[in-house]
Amino acid sequence: MSVDELIKEAVTVRRDIIEMIAHANSGHPGGSLSATEIVTALYFNILNHDPKNPHWEDRDRFILSKGHACPVLYSCMARTGYFPVEELKTFRAINSRIQGHPEVRKLPGIEASTGSLGQGLSIGIGLALGAKLQGKNYRTYVLTGDGELDEGQVWESALCAGHKALDNLVAIVDSNKFQLDGAVKDIMPLASLPDKWNAFGWNVIEIEDGNNMQQVVDAFEKAETVKGKPTVIIANTIKGKGVSYMENNNEFHGAAPTPEQLAQALKELV
Repeated sequence: MSVDELIKEAVTVRRDIIEMIAHANSGHPGGSLSATEIVTALYFNILNHDPKNPHWEDRDRFILSKGHACPVLYSCMARTGYFPVEELKTFRAINSRIQGHPEVRKLPGIEASTGSLGQGLSIGIGLALGAKLQGKNYRTYVLTGDGELDEGQVWESALCAGHKALDNLVAIVDSNKFQLDGAVKDIMPLASLPDKWNAFGWNVIEIEDGNNMQQVVDAFEKAETVKGKPTVIIANTIKGKGVSYMENNNEFHGAAPTPEQLAQALKELV
């Protein structure tokens, strides 16, 4: 799929995100919107996967470690054929397959139940190491948030992956500069992320604009060529990207839009 086509898909995904959260009157729009280009590029362009056979043994694996941003994941899964698009309307409903955080036992195509932050990279390491031990060629991708990097388990995992030289593993940091309680720089400053990951034995790719589809695709393609070490893509994004009143507005970390705000968002997302 071309970059222009991916950009159009990202608009559709953003509309899905807003409509799902508004319909449920619950959810996390800010971090879903910031990650839209990343997840759209993966599902429509990068991942080797088969929505009709979600348990295919040789599929690439994707783990959404920042599980609260699952609206972007559900939209991409539905739009690529994992389940009917109409099912997006059941987001966060009782007994729905698409819960407020990904649930591996409910929805085929989900690789891990996430939402308790800091755990996704550890799971990804297990999958990547398993592929190496079995002589498999599939790749594993893990999307984290920059606020999530407060969790010590992330750095234990990073050290392990570097030591094991897992060049079939790609971590992506959705660096939108916010977390639940405010700005990352005010709560737990991360200093130089590239230097940190490099010190742990990772190849580092930093994207100046993580909401620029061309830059995102280029980064993923570059990561595929790296040998001998895992790759981290640090994507500098905008929280709430695409909806004017949500951009860099942490009030929409976990707040649904009102009917009036929904109408405005859909008017902007064309």
